[in-house]
Amino acid sequence: MKIFHDFDQAGSIKNAVVTTGSFDGVHIGHKVILQRLQNLASETGGETVLITFDPHPRKVLYPDTSGKELYLINSQREKTELLRKVGLDNLIIVKFTLEFSKVTSVDFVKNILLNKIHAKKIVIGFNHHFGHNREGDYEKLHHLGLEYGFDVEEIPEQDIQHETVSSTKIRKALLEGNIQKANAYLDHHYIIMGLIKNSKPMLKEIGFPSFTVKIEEESKLIPPDGVYAITAFYEEKPYRGMCFIKKRGESSVDALVEYYLFDNPDALAGNSVTLFFHKRIRDEKPLETTEQLKQQLLTDKEQIDELIF
Repeated sequence: MKIFHDFDQAGSIKNAVVTTGSFDGVHIGHKVILQRLQNLASETGGETVLITFDPHPRKVLYPDTSGKELYLINSQREKTELLRKVGLDNLIIVKFTLEFSKVTSVDFVKNILLNKIHAKKIVIGFNHHFGHNREGDYEKLHHLGLEYGFDVEEIPEQDIQHETVSSTKIRKALLEGNIQKANAYLDHHYIIMGLIKNSKPMLKEIGFPSFTVKIEEESKLIPPDGVYAITAFYEEKPYRGMCFIKKRGESSVDALVEYYLFDNPDALAGNSVTLFFHKRIRDEKPLETTEQLKQQLLTDKEQIDELIF
């Protein structure tokens, strides 16, 4: 997958089949759009393109209200890796600013999608809006397509068990600690990626040598405090374990995210890791003594060992 941070860099894309959006979570609805892009690109000998935004537009447009309260399922690095895995050819990461937000939908199509990306086909999700004040939609794209000679498709809503999939619903499930529901919507596991740091010596002394994951972005969504069943992946090799989460402020970078691996605790020391979350086991509990902590962690490990993952 090629990654661009400027539209001028992306001018060599062949027969571009394009979609645009934040794609937070790269969930099952996003994957339907990306699969359609791949099918169309295969038919035309073209390449798939996603134009996405950093930071999230809401963070720029409403920094003191809804943007301030918005936590994202993925960091930019996590989203990039998920898009790489689904086989996207080209990712264009646009720096979203107030100035960029004033670009009209017509100018976005004419000046960017056509003049810079040379889009042959454009695919959008259900009820997708774009451009200044979100005034662009499928109908406007359709008319522009007839005028300028490109094809447009709109993908219908995607449902799981009769519930419409959205990044908003996934965020809600994660904030409630409902990892399994979030994973079903995502069609993959919720992940946390980050560099590994040494953790508390006390945990090592009681037989649970743990490590801390450094959270990379302040708006990364972190699930509630508690203990989770996880698989840690490093260089595509899985390690079963458990993760302890404790939030310590409004910013996610302040959250304490520690993990313990069952079979080879020191296997990943000093590297970057990806944690795949399976299930929330319990809430955070106040424990008065080291022995109480040890017994509780043994109970947690036993419970996680009984899970199939």
